[in-house]
Amino acid sequence: MANEKEEWKSRIGFILAAVGAAIGLGNIWRFSYLCYKNGGGAFLIPYIIALLTAGIPLLILEYGIGHKFRGSAALSFYKIGKNWEWVGWWPSIFVVIGITFYYTVILAWCLDYIWYSVTLKWGANSADFFYHQHLHLSNSFWHLGSPSTIIFVGLIIIWIFNWLIELRGVQRGIELACKIFIPLLVVLTTILVIRGVTLPGSGKGLIWYLKPNFSHLTNPRVWLDAYGQIFFSLSLAMATMIAYASYLPRKSDIVGNAYVTGFANSTFSLFAGFAVFGTLGFISFQQGLPPSEVVKGGFGLAFIAYPQAISAMPVGARLFGIIFFSALVIAGLSSSISQIEGLVASLIDKFGWKRKKIIHIISLLGILVGLIYTTGSGYHLLDLIDHFISSYLLVLIGFLEAFVVGWIFKAENLRSYVNDISNIRVGKWWNFMIKYFIPFVLGVTFILSLKSDLVHRYGNYPITAIIFIGFGSVILTFLIAFFFYKKKWKTAGNIQN
Repeated sequence: MANEKEEWKSRIGFILAAVGAAIGLGNIWRFSYLCYKNGGGAFLIPYIIALLTAGIPLLILEYGIGHKFRGSAALSFYKIGKNWEWVGWWPSIFVVIGITFYYTVILAWCLDYIWYSVTLKWGANSADFFYHQHLHLSNSFWHLGSPSTIIFVGLIIIWIFNWLIELRGVQRGIELACKIFIPLLVVLTTILVIRGVTLPGSGKGLIWYLKPNFSHLTNPRVWLDAYGQIFFSLSLAMATMIAYASYLPRKSDIVGNAYVTGFANSTFSLFAGFAVFGTLGFISFQQGLPPSEVVKGGFGLAFIAYPQAISAMPVGARLFGIIFFSALVIAGLSSSISQIEGLVASLIDKFGWKRKKIIHIISLLGILVGLIYTTGSGYHLLDLIDHFISSYLLVLIGFLEAFVVGWIFKAENLRSYVNDISNIRVGKWWNFMIKYFIPFVLGVTFILSLKSDLVHRYGNYPITAIIFIGFGSVILTFLIAFFFYKKKWKTAGNIQN
């Protein structure tokens, strides 16, 4: 970048940062919930196939263009073709405005639950506590109600962490934080796994996790869930990995780094699954219910089922709760700083703005916008916006990335570039995946999501909310991205390099 281009201090620093970007809340609860509802061990088959056919190829693509063009998503797509710059701006904008601003509120919930764990404050009815005493959930979508003080305080603390880490830059901020966060997360998760698999009745949950129900593999939705999980959990189409790769030294093993990141992310998900399913087996044992009736939804797993299990533990209940929610906070922080960096890199590249200025603005906006999510209708708003971004925007940007690189820049050109600087060479199969297979999978996913939303109103939310909040958030982020796209470049050196 023109005024403060940085590089990772070491390869391990980059790997830990990239893995930190990939590993988030979804690796612990979303992956486990998808396994739970999609045939247990059978889900692992499409999941691994999705990793190899979509996850790693797209990682190679994003690492490749970020490294080749030495720039953010906006700069990289500008160098591919001036008319494609907006493809880099759109994810840079919607990830922060659409994801980070609500993601940090979920982290605030987790932070609050660390405090609740000290006294097991959720009591005998964890569902009632979560929805009514913690969220103060409104019955009506449009009835905001008052902000929750404890959630708002948690939100401010989360943003202070993001602010401090991002201010210190790549080496002294993001890299250093991830060198602390990721090993600590592994230690905490290992403790959760050991405790989970040693609980009474845990075997029932582990059997559900590992024993395949192959009948589910004939359901197309299972395969789409697998591809969706790989796509979203690796932070693809978020501008993050492109920005991170731009900080790599000139000689870097792009292909090897992609494999390490992809397999590390999936291995962590598989490992954390033992903690989750061991605990679900314990709940099943305690309640005398089959595992299939224990959990309803991803949030239900983290904030209802897990607290319920924690309260029933014979030994170390409070400590287990503190460790579990601490692991969620650490996993989430490593992801939130990466989400912010994608936008920071694009703004510095194009306008030469100072990092401090950008971080101050984003952090302040994050707190102000996040205040809306701390109200009684915050959960509804969060759920609806998350659905539209996950179902449409991430899928659309992934499709556009594959199209632009595969057909405009030419997949073979990028493959030749990464092979020249990587220890591991990627074959021509990669060209096929980028040009044909990935656009097909993402296109089908987009169409099925749209069909589902047209036939069945998502979440039974009011049609006005779906139009103005759901589709409105998609349109708003595009308009903001288009605004930045149309502005003149202030850093001529970047676009000439």
